Amino acid sequence: MAVTRKIKRSVCPYDCPDACGLLVEVVDGMAVKITGDPDHPFTRGTLCPKMNHYQKTVHSPLRLTHPLIRIGEKGSGQFQPLSWKEAIDQIAKHWQKIIEQSGAEAILPYSYAGTMGLIQRNAGHPFFYRMGASRLDRTICSPAKEAGWKAVMGETPSPHPDEVAESDLVILWGINAVATNIHFLHGVKIARRNGASVWLIDTYRTLTSTVADKTYIIRPGSDGAFALGLMHLLVRDGSIDKQFLTTRVQGFEELKEKILPDYPPEKVSHLTGLSVDTLESMAKAYGKAKRPFIRLGSGLSRYGNGAMTIRTIVCLPALVGAYGKKGAGCFTSTHTGEAFAMREILREDFMTQKTRIVNMNQIGWALNEIKDPPIKSLYVYCSNPAAVAPDQNQVIKGLTRKDLFTVVHERFLTDTARYADIVLPATSSLEHSDLYRSYGTYCIQWAKPVIPPVGESKSNWEVFSFLAEAMGFDEPFFRQSADELIAHLLSIPAPMREGIDFKSFSVGKAVELPLPPDARTRFQTPSGKIEILNPKEPHPLPTYLPPYGGEEPFALMTAPSFYALNSSFRERPDLRSKERKMFLKMNPLDAESKGLREGEPVMAFNRLGEVSFILRVTPEVPQGVVVAEGIWWLEHAPGFRTVNALTSQRLTDQAKGSTFYDNTVDVKPAS
Repeated sequence: MAVTRKIKRSVCPYDCPDACGLLVEVVDGMAVKITGDPDHPFTRGTLCPKMNHYQKTVHSPLRLTHPLIRIGEKGSGQFQPLSWKEAIDQIAKHWQKIIEQSGAEAILPYSYAGTMGLIQRNAGHPFFYRMGASRLDRTICSPAKEAGWKAVMGETPSPHPDEVAESDLVILWGINAVATNIHFLHGVKIARRNGASVWLIDTYRTLTSTVADKTYIIRPGSDGAFALGLMHLLVRDGSIDKQFLTTRVQGFEELKEKILPDYPPEKVSHLTGLSVDTLESMAKAYGKAKRPFIRLGSGLSRYGNGAMTIRTIVCLPALVGAYGKKGAGCFTSTHTGEAFAMREILREDFMTQKTRIVNMNQIGWALNEIKDPPIKSLYVYCSNPAAVAPDQNQVIKGLTRKDLFTVVHERFLTDTARYADIVLPATSSLEHSDLYRSYGTYCIQWAKPVIPPVGESKSNWEVFSFLAEAMGFDEPFFRQSADELIAHLLSIPAPMREGIDFKSFSVGKAVELPLPPDARTRFQTPSGKIEILNPKEPHPLPTYLPPYGGEEPFALMTAPSFYALNSSFRERPDLRSKERKMFLKMNPLDAESKGLREGEPVMAFNRLGEVSFILRVTPEVPQGVVVAEGIWWLEHAPGFRTVNALTSQRLTDQAKGSTFYDNTVDVKPAS
């Protein structure tokens, strides 16, 4: 029999800024090779190590291929198969009983960005709105970053990321771009070849230091003070654009008089750990640059002062008139929300009344403490809260409740799935239709299935259609297919999509949304100016707010991994073998003072819990900081918990975001 071999286009679905274009080689219904699409306007055919062999995830022997029902204790991972009809019927019966006894608010969905596709990611929203379930405040990533940007820039879009190629000073601030944003580095490398200097500002020396000319290590959570210190020196030395500040900025004089005098270099040196001489030289170089470009990561927004930190840094380019210049300013993320009519997907109009909101960062508290009514059922999709949510001990305590009916729709038997009563097999991105937009580029892409579903796996959209029918929801919305919804969305005009190459888009190629001609020079704020002074904010002027901190001696950095993305890709032994072990990185002097040695088992602990690691002693980490890269599955950990047993459910200063980077620990030898 002849072999059928085809090359088909798809999209990387993971929570990453770039939404890479993929070329999938398909042989007799199986993906056998994944490469980057060279026609993608931003990713240009390059993939990260995780996606280069995505077929190993899609066709992993660990894939769930049929529905399962629990037969052992919660957490034991003991299940037996059942049919889809039996699974859907059981879920509907449990929910109908809960609604009858306690009301629909006793049911809670839990999801995030297991897929970034607009249809599949949001497929549950209309269903749970129609049900009247509790709503989930999905703020685990970087809402504080968005709040900080909007406080200064309003709805002004970030510049095109490729503009960095025209910069003469690139600042990678709080971003390990080699691990999380490699395609942005394409423009950075061009700028560097053209003579630009590249700085990295971070809390420890990451892989991204290899592409930087200078790396500056600052104390965790001190970024806002650092920005204010630079502004103090720019003003002191007259390295500011007075005309720009007078005509295009609101509140500079107030900042100069009321805030900046409190941040002289000596004080900022004490707060950040940088020497006075270093601060002076950095301010001088920034003031002299013609087109300084700041690329902000998300990690520095995950402190108790996260929104204010971002807000303060966003003000910095205004002092030198960098906004409005090509190749200059500050990039946080792209703003493409208006490309599609999201209301047609979310269907908030299905809500008959506003129901309570549960913050996803506090799922541990919610499962154990909410009483009126208590959460009696949890439906998890596109997430793995037992691993990725803060305060892991409380999350797992909640998941073990005998009166909690938990359903997990997943590709693999994750930490969360092991606690489920019913597990439903999910499709991968190669097996269903979706639309994608990015938060690191201005590209959009339409992906269609390139292989049949593996086993009996079904997409989010299909499952919620089944559940809607079983629950008696008679709205025609729930009876349409994902492709029909996509066709409906594309039939609705959107100014952001005007001028795109629709022919290319319709055959699966990535196309760019055109930025308005005045996007760089028109500031979309109430005043029409950059608002350093924003009277609507709790703090009208940017200032320094200290992070939460803690009593333990070491700041814990829960940093991204080069070979995983949150808890995704842990099904891949090839990637795990490259990462080797669940390490805790520590400075040699700290290890010596604690009597700890390279390669030994150690225990990191605080008031929330304790976690076993293997110690890696390295000068890449400064004194007073320890680093745990990546989120491991419990079955691969050296102990009984992973890193989020050490992170708090506390929220950011604004936008109710996570504070994964604002925790402290002590370390001792493992017993």
